[in-house]
Amino acid sequence: MGAMQQQRSCRRRGIPLFSVLSLLLFALLWLCALPHIQASPSKPFPFIVLHGIGDQCKNEGIMKFTEVLSEMSGAEGHCMSVGNGWRDSYFTHLEKQAAIICQKVREKPELQDGYNIVGLSQGSMIARAVIEWCPGGPPVYNFVSLGGPHAGIAAVPLCVVMSLCRLINAVIGRFVYTQIVQNHLAPSGYIKIPTELSRYYKGTSFLPRLNNEIAMSRNEIYKKRLSSLNHLTLIMFTEDVILTPPQTAWFGYYANNDFGGEILPANETDLYKEDWIGLQTLDKAGKLSFVALPGNHLSISETEMEDHIVPFLVAPSESSRVTWMDSFHSNAQMDF
Repeated sequence: MGAMQQQRSCRRRGIPLFSVLSLLLFALLWLCALPHIQASPSKPFPFIVLHGIGDQCKNEGIMKFTEVLSEMSGAEGHCMSVGNGWRDSYFTHLEKQAAIICQKVREKPELQDGYNIVGLSQGSMIARAVIEWCPGGPPVYNFVSLGGPHAGIAAVPLCVVMSLCRLINAVIGRFVYTQIVQNHLAPSGYIKIPTELSRYYKGTSFLPRLNNEIAMSRNEIYKKRLSSLNHLTLIMFTEDVILTPPQTAWFGYYANNDFGGEILPANETDLYKEDWIGLQTLDKAGKLSFVALPGNHLSISETEMEDHIVPFLVAPSESSRVTWMDSFHSNAQMDF
């Protein structure tokens, strides 16, 4: 068909030739630009920081920590305190602390499409409780835990005089699992004395539930929610004198009834081998990292923050975002 015939054909249909050429040109430009549109980076998820015991968001150290992470990653960061911060972190039951944070994340509009968590020490336990237990909460993409006592602690922190340590630990062992201590001293919720396990299971509600330890009440939802994470990073400080043992930050712990003996690595514990909370599932999927840093409890440099935390706060690829969201909705979005 000649050019004059094409022009007449277009005019007969009431379509100006100029409009046809314009549409073709627009389509060509759109196709050329499509790869660049698809490759454009997505916006990073916001993140929250959950501080450790005795701290609060208005303290300079935790404020600076949150600001530096935000500057390095380009993500919006929010520190969240429980109640008034330091006092409630000591004396409010851990399940109540988790419920408070759960309510806060549900009410924060910026988090509703997904967010990351950075937990410090006891804050890592609150973070994990929010991930596993918070019904109707927004989805958590990545979780970075610094010095979290995930498998429990077995002794009083910073005890250096052995004779005094034995006395203090004996007193703790006698009273820590009483109702009054459990209800009013937050760290008692994750004290797990290997030689007092029957009293631990009877008297403690927080850690046995969090780790899905009780066979008759084991909840598959906790496992599905934790294993729906895109990535879990566990940071241990090799010279930690706060956590006994330091390997608890990696879910390592003493064997049952063997206080002071060899520490079982995470993959030799029943929690991992029987996959009570999805740790093995994450590990086999390549979504679990164990990081060892030199120094005492929470002593992390800005270089180490950039190397081990920031990569999990920057914007994810669109494909990983979609895959993770599909996994969350199919496995984790359920109430108790």
